[in-house]
Amino acid sequence: MLKEINHLSPLLFPIPNFACIWCIILCKKCIILQELIGSAFNTIVPSKLVIKLETLGLDPALCNWVLDFLTGRPQVVRVGNNISSPLILNTGAPQGCVLSPLLYSLFTHDCVATHASNSIIKFADDTTVVGLITNNDETAYREEVRALGVWCQENNLTLNVNKTKEMIVDFRKQQREHPPIHIDGTVVERVASFKFLGIHITDKLNWSTHTDSIVKKAQQRLFNLRRLKKFGLSPKALTNFYRCTIESILAGCITAWYGNCTALNRKALQRVVRSAQRITGGKLPALQDTYTTRCHRKAIKIIKDINHPSHCLFTPLSSRRRGQYRCIKAGTERLKNSFYLKAIRLLNSHH
Repeated sequence: MLKEINHLSPLLFPIPNFACIWCIILCKKCIILQELIGSAFNTIVPSKLVIKLETLGLDPALCNWVLDFLTGRPQVVRVGNNISSPLILNTGAPQGCVLSPLLYSLFTHDCVATHASNSIIKFADDTTVVGLITNNDETAYREEVRALGVWCQENNLTLNVNKTKEMIVDFRKQQREHPPIHIDGTVVERVASFKFLGIHITDKLNWSTHTDSIVKKAQQRLFNLRRLKKFGLSPKALTNFYRCTIESILAGCITAWYGNCTALNRKALQRVVRSAQRITGGKLPALQDTYTTRCHRKAIKIIKDINHPSHCLFTPLSSRRRGQYRCIKAGTERLKNSFYLKAIRLLNSHH
C-alpha cells in the first residue's frame, strides 16, 4: 500500500530530507516555503475522502468501511472519576490510530505542483514548497503558493501561517530584494534556517547549525551512559544503549548532510563517538564508516525501486560495463559531495 501511495504522489517521502535538499542543491537560486496544516487529522471530511478513494480505484466495500469507521464516533472526556457526556464526531481521523496517517496521505495525494519549476514535498501534515527561480521570475512560485491555499480551502484544511516559514537559497553574486509572501493576508516569516523533520537546513546549505544541535543533544545522552556504567551494566548493554540513544541522533538521515560537513563539524561529531567508546570499553563504528555504509545501502534500495523519484538518477552504463553507473557532472563541491554522486562512486568502486 505504501508503495502505491508513493507512486501516486512521488514526493511523499518516508524520510523526505533527500527530496528537499536535492531540489535545492543543484540550484543557483530557489525559495523554500515550509507550511504546516493545522489540526490536519481532525479536519478530514470522510465524504470527500471516500470520493478520492473511489477515484483511486479502491473497492467500494472498503470505501464504505472507511466511511463507517470515520463517522458516528462517540467521544468523551474523562477527568479523574468525572466523565463528560458523549459527543458524536463525523469529521477527522482518530488520533493515535495506525490508519490515520495512511488515510491522510491518501486524502492529500492530489496536492501536487502545478508548475514544472516547483516541487511540493509532503510528510503527514508537513508540506514544503520548493520553487526554482529563473531570470528573477517568481510568478510560478507565487502562483503555486496561492494554488496550495485554494486546495486547502477546498479540502477543509487550514494553513497555520504562524508556523509557516520561507527561506531563500541564493548563491548568485548579484542578489536582490524579494517581496514577502502573504497567506490569507498575513506576511509569512522569512528565516535563514529552519528545522525540517529533524534536520536543520540553512540558506547557505552548510551544516554547522545541524551538527552543533545534534552534538549538544548527544552529549546530554552521554551523561546517562556514564551513569549506567556506574550501575555496573555490561559492555554489551552499554553499546546497545549507545546505538539506540546516541548513534541514532548522530546518524539521523546522515546520507543527506554528512557529505558536505566541514572538517570541524566532523571532528566534533567523532569526538562524541570517541567519548562513548571510552565509556563502553568496546569498538564503535566511526561516523564516516556509518555514512559510507548507509549511502551504499540506500543507493541499492533506490535502484531496486523503480517508483522512487530518484531512480532515474542512477543510469547504468553499457552492457560491457555491467554494474557501473553514469556519473553526474559536478560544477560545485556542494554537488560533488552530495549523496547521489557519493553513492554512484561507491557503486562503481564495488565492481
